Amino acid sequence: MLETNAVNKQLQEVGRYMMEHQLAWGNAGNISAKTSSDQFLITASGTYLGELDLNDFVECSYDGKRNPESKKPSKEIPMHQAVYEQRPDINAILHASPFYSTLVACSNMDIPSECFVESMYYLERVERVAYHHPGSEELGAAVKEKAKRSNILLLENHGILVFDSSIKEARMALQSLEFACRMLVTAKGSNVELERLPNDTVHDFLHHAGYKPRRKWDDQ
Repeated sequence: MLETNAVNKQLQEVGRYMMEHQLAWGNAGNISAKTSSDQFLITASGTYLGELDLNDFVECSYDGKRNPESKKPSKEIPMHQAVYEQRPDINAILHASPFYSTLVACSNMDIPSECFVESMYYLERVERVAYHHPGSEELGAAVKEKAKRSNILLLENHGILVFDSSIKEARMALQSLEFACRMLVTAKGSNVELERLPNDTVHDFLHHAGYKPRRKWDDQ
């Protein structure tokens, strides 16, 4: 586990990256990463991801405890707590509303993860979460249930939630998600039929292509 200052710096960098690559906008979105087995840093309420500094983060424990003198954490903290509690293998969470991914989250379109290498790898398990008000305990509970069997969540009429083993891997998953959604929307608008690879080819790639080992899911 990285020490707090190193985590803080990496979160600042990924916040700038998200803004520079149109993966977030305005002051929408929040990001977090673990600093210990039961604590994590999360962006403070109302922060702008493109200009984060050392004081724009709040360190919280899974039970919600924090330094009373620190800033108020993002109101979306129930989602972050839910994922960390449910998935001890997860070390970073990115929540944002990138254009194409959010468009898909506001529709009934399914993301074809079997189209190209990066989507097969990073979009291995995508689930939908029905709409609940942002920051609500109901949304946290819904995320906790779906986090068991996914690494990316489409929050209907809201945005997306990406979580992975590191900040770097979460960033790659977020970028791959937005690219795949952009490709899907563009293809539909151009009447292009996307050709998906067969399931046995996808399985062979994920398990034998020489990439890092994939997660073991309960249903495998």
